[in-house]
Amino acid sequence: MASSSTPTLKSCIPLPLDEAQLIDVVEKAKDWALMHGAAMRSKHNFNPDALQFAPFILTPSSFPRAEFQKAVRLQPVLNELIHAVAHDSEFLLETLKSTEKVDEFTGRLVEIYRTVLSEGIAQPLSLGLLRSDLMLETKCDNMCSEPRVRPYGAYCCWKQVEINTIASGFGHLGPSSKYLQSYILTELGHQDKLENLPENRALSGLCDAMVEAWKLQNRPTAAILFVVEDRTYNICDQRFHEFYIRETYPHVPVVRCTLTQLASARLGPGRKLLLPDRLLGGREASVVYYRAGYEPGHYHGPQEWAARLLIERSVAIKCPSIQYHLAGTKKVQQALAKPEVLRRFVGSDEAKIEAICDIFTGLYSLDRDEEGDEAVRLALQDPERYVLKPQREGGGNNVYGADIPAALAAMSGEERSAWILMERIFPPLSTGYMIRPDAGTAPPVPVQLVSELGIFGAIIGSKEKILYNKQVGHMLRTKLSTANEGGVAAGLGALDSPYLID
Repeated sequence: MASSSTPTLKSCIPLPLDEAQLIDVVEKAKDWALMHGAAMRSKHNFNPDALQFAPFILTPSSFPRAEFQKAVRLQPVLNELIHAVAHDSEFLLETLKSTEKVDEFTGRLVEIYRTVLSEGIAQPLSLGLLRSDLMLETKCDNMCSEPRVRPYGAYCCWKQVEINTIASGFGHLGPSSKYLQSYILTELGHQDKLENLPENRALSGLCDAMVEAWKLQNRPTAAILFVVEDRTYNICDQRFHEFYIRETYPHVPVVRCTLTQLASARLGPGRKLLLPDRLLGGREASVVYYRAGYEPGHYHGPQEWAARLLIERSVAIKCPSIQYHLAGTKKVQQALAKPEVLRRFVGSDEAKIEAICDIFTGLYSLDRDEEGDEAVRLALQDPERYVLKPQREGGGNNVYGADIPAALAAMSGEERSAWILMERIFPPLSTGYMIRPDAGTAPPVPVQLVSELGIFGAIIGSKEKILYNKQVGHMLRTKLSTANEGGVAAGLGALDSPYLID
């Protein structure tokens, strides 16, 4: 949580706005968002036939150009790192051996991995559509190897929050935020500011990588399969991926199924993944893109787990493959924060090792050993400095600050292994208007905000060779400075885009 002494990044335009101008532009912006797919279904009043605009920040939030460019340059290196980790079965199994015993969900994933390893992995190629999430850091006490000095003194460097290897969302909503805010700045008479909004091709970059994987399979009648939730709230973000592929590559079939529907899928000759006859006429899927499967609630019982195993046993290229999914767990990311572990995957390239180490904040194991006991002591000594993170994706699962002692006290020694401890990042503040659906008719007021930048990467390859490796775009999520979690789909954050400052 930010304090009154937290450094602040200057707004891209003078605030507050004149009330009449504010009311006018907010109404226009809401309509623009709805008409251009910057929208989602309501979680509180779900209706498959209705959309509401996604929460958004009225004007783009300032972000230092040098740090943005650094993140863009580093993403292909992080892609390579995760790819190498995903193809080191000994490291994955050793790192997760304590977690799999006490975290049932991780245990089921590891069980699938062990099964396909014992059978022999049918498809050596994996497709990684990754998103590295980061925040600017203001507490610079020896945390950054190269503290940045700027006239406004609002930050020193950026630190990685996490890296996502499954269902890395906002490939559509990231770019659409830029277009929405470009429209707003133009309406407010600040068109000259648009040159500082960086190009964002996240949607095309992610989809082009999926099609590249499809081409590598060289089976023109096979489809790209989107594995989706039973009830999809973030529907625009998902569908625009599908629509982009169908418009840009009309010869590439795209289909959607839930894990439950895939219970009646089967393996054909050569371990081809054949989709259910009743739904899709037994068509083959040669690429599988997961937008579900990252949390326990997506698996209602044995049939969904059986479907996940069936897909892993097939020759379809998975995004992510089970090993990529495991490489994105918090426990693995905590292990990678150690330079001696990084050398296992990066080799002797000290420049790469230093660049990666520079972005890690403190990450600590909570295993039942001397290192874990020391981490518990640190957390209890100053809980406001830390976050407890479980092996989950999707947001809303972490434990912060004052709630940490009680959470630790409720855990057995073994249960601790399902969590890691992370030093909190204290980002600079910005000021802006957060526009939310169902917020009433009163004009919004300026509020204090903090932002999290996500950089997208795409990588395709086998254990022996990387065939494709790119940084493909970005997204920015912004939340109230008083909020811990910031997921837009969870209703806590808002769409935003970076306004680059020097």
